[in-house]
Amino acid sequence: MYTHRSRGFTLIELLVVIAIIGVLSAVVLASLNTARQKGNDAAIQSDLSTIQTEAEIFYGGGGGNTIPNSYGVTVSTCADATGMFYLDSVIRKAIAGAESANGTASSMSCFGSGTAYAISSPLSSDAAKHWCVDSTGSVGVRTTGPATGTECPAI
Repeated sequence: MYTHRSRGFTLIELLVVIAIIGVLSAVVLASLNTARQKGNDAAIQSDLSTIQTEAEIFYGGGGGNTIPNSYGVTVSTCADATGMFYLDSVIRKAIAGAESANGTASSMSCFGSGTAYAISSPLSSDAAKHWCVDSTGSVGVRTTGPATGTECPAI
């Protein structure tokens, strides 16, 4: 019958397998990107939670605070060298971590006074949304960060 039957795959069979592998890898890469963004959002939330805890330690006189029972002098940026966000090394490192996770340097909003503070960071998954914490205990996603005040905006 068949004396010279070839061994191996046809070109069509190979092309079908390559196409299937391509589709599967595209689906996996899309899922991986979403998971990476969610991981970055979790890192931002964790860093801001650290800042909230450390701010209370600073308020009690720790972390380089020279004015006990105060959040320090009034500041409107995270990088102001006279404010709590810069003086406390733990807060400074948490700000750097959140900026690394959101992918944009100097993207955070920091406002502080002797009696209150607020800090927010854009989320990695949606830069139009911000994670915000403040001295009143307010924590959560906002459509904007604190514009000029020491409280997170209303939801």
